[in-house]
Amino acid sequence: MANTFPRLLQKHAAERPKAPALREKEFGIWQTWSWQRALDEVRWMAGGLAALGFKTGDNFAIVGDNRPHLYLAFMAVQALRGVPVPMYQDAVASEMAFVLQDAEVHFAFAENQEQVDKMLELRESATGLAHIIYDDPRGLRNYTQSGLISVDELFELGRQYEREHPGFFNAAVAEGQPEDVAVILYTSGTTGKPKGVCQTHASFIGSAEGGVRTDGLNGSDNVLSYLPPAWVGDFLFSMAQWMVAGFTINCPESAETVSIDMREIGPTYYFAPPRIFEGMLTSVSIRMEDAARPKRWLHEKFMAVARRVGSDILDGKPVGLGDKLLYGLGNFLVYGPLKNAMGLSRIRVAYTAGAAIGPDLFRFFRSIGINLKQLYGQTETCAYVCIQKNGRVKLHTVGEAAPGIELKIADSGEVLVRGVSVLKEYYKRPDATAEVMDAEGYFHTGDAGVIDADGHLRIIDRAKDVGKMADGAMFAPNYIENKLKFFPQIKEAVCFGHARDTVCAFLNIDFEAVGNWAERQGLPYAGYVDLAGKPEVLKMMAECVDKVNADLAAEEGMAGTQVARFMVLHKELDPDDDELTRTRKVRRGFIAEKYGVLIDALYSDKREQFIETAVKFEDGRTGKVSANLQIMNAKTFAPLKAAA
Repeated sequence: MANTFPRLLQKHAAERPKAPALREKEFGIWQTWSWQRALDEVRWMAGGLAALGFKTGDNFAIVGDNRPHLYLAFMAVQALRGVPVPMYQDAVASEMAFVLQDAEVHFAFAENQEQVDKMLELRESATGLAHIIYDDPRGLRNYTQSGLISVDELFELGRQYEREHPGFFNAAVAEGQPEDVAVILYTSGTTGKPKGVCQTHASFIGSAEGGVRTDGLNGSDNVLSYLPPAWVGDFLFSMAQWMVAGFTINCPESAETVSIDMREIGPTYYFAPPRIFEGMLTSVSIRMEDAARPKRWLHEKFMAVARRVGSDILDGKPVGLGDKLLYGLGNFLVYGPLKNAMGLSRIRVAYTAGAAIGPDLFRFFRSIGINLKQLYGQTETCAYVCIQKNGRVKLHTVGEAAPGIELKIADSGEVLVRGVSVLKEYYKRPDATAEVMDAEGYFHTGDAGVIDADGHLRIIDRAKDVGKMADGAMFAPNYIENKLKFFPQIKEAVCFGHARDTVCAFLNIDFEAVGNWAERQGLPYAGYVDLAGKPEVLKMMAECVDKVNADLAAEEGMAGTQVARFMVLHKELDPDDDELTRTRKVRRGFIAEKYGVLIDALYSDKREQFIETAVKFEDGRTGKVSANLQIMNAKTFAPLKAAA
């Protein structure tokens, strides 16, 4: 029975040996791996690892961009009943050190010279790392360190091992159990040191099967695999669902070519966190601002039609003939070219997860005919708790309980989950496991939510982040932040208000969007700090905040959380500065402590505040950025009374 990942690979290779399993763009040309070639290379990798002494129960670190050999390494390790431990490729060496030491790693797969250098640096500090396998040989010709071998050398070791131990691979795969740990995924560490989440083959395969059934995924689908392999979302879509549905995963040439590769591949199934969709909308907005007046007029006219009837047409709801004809013309003139520019022309279903998506952003994509839906989950639940089904999509919810999942809301308002996707345990942390798993087998998500009459879950915010204003009104910072980030000019927002009389906010400008606007205005600037402090930019930010406040005034119970004062930060919030996690989640507590002087200024009568901040550069150097930040008052609105 195909109930582990290596067995699923064997099944696809037996049934469809010549069908495409993976593609990789290299030197501008797409290279294809058939299912049979994928199985052969996994077998050779497994043999090579066995020859090097890798054994059942060993953990194996994997770090790099999305590459065929990286995904095949997952299954080679699993075939030997070892456990892959993916790490974020943009993590600095010190962050990787914690994972390597916590997981007691002796073997690692490193994509290229950059990652090899990190592994060699870490090995000097006695992490126990003995063997480093690299994929891309460029720049590594003169490296002679012990234990360092290429994938090709590993293949040769594996072929030799296979000759000496005929049948070893099939025997090893046959011993694997569905309840074996298939992967250890480390949490983002928003509240402390990351924890290793142990997920089994059964959990991920069960989660993948639910998603595949819900959306009718099959072997003819195409997926672009470009998100960090250490993120649970990529493991669900690019590994688990790939193995269950048997579709083709496509690895882009580089992060810089993703948009071009998207247009070439034309994926039918697509997954991205909200920040990717925010970036797409920002790009569209910039393009429209630069377009000629007739094009801008056409775009505005037909986008109004899309906002009015687009989602209804997508869901198959009745729409008047005139609107249908107008929408069809809009699809030819505006929506189709927009989708083509974003590489979404062939999309049959798209998902977003990892953070809440603003309803306006969600509505935009659905209105132009992209079947964008929400998926809700955590690393501890294989990113699989709720799923939106076709025809049952609500803008403000994350859908119904996914197949195989039970949901309930605790008395405290916290969302509890039980079912197929729930973690086995935290690695070496029985205390942490006991904190999140109750006696009835429910996982405590840490999110606050409500279930509506149709069984749809609405996430309010992280339970730890939901607070109360001084007057007792609920304060949900993430909800306000998402409204602010809908504007293409705003890249990041952090709101404060717990136990306060008013809400105040930090904003980051989107340097590309605002820079483009400044150039069209003939507004010179010397860099990020200079541009973020321009009076014209601050005025534009104030207009965005005012619009959000008008929306909040119209929502029941939210009028008291309008943003009263804000400042535009002098630097982008950055994972390298510990302000964001590697998945770009705000580390709210850390930011509040680091920028305490700015928060104090926001809640005073000051009009400006000087600050000097230490920053880390990509090459490891450190420096300081200073600025005199202006504090802006926002326009607030009286609550709008609901119609009687």
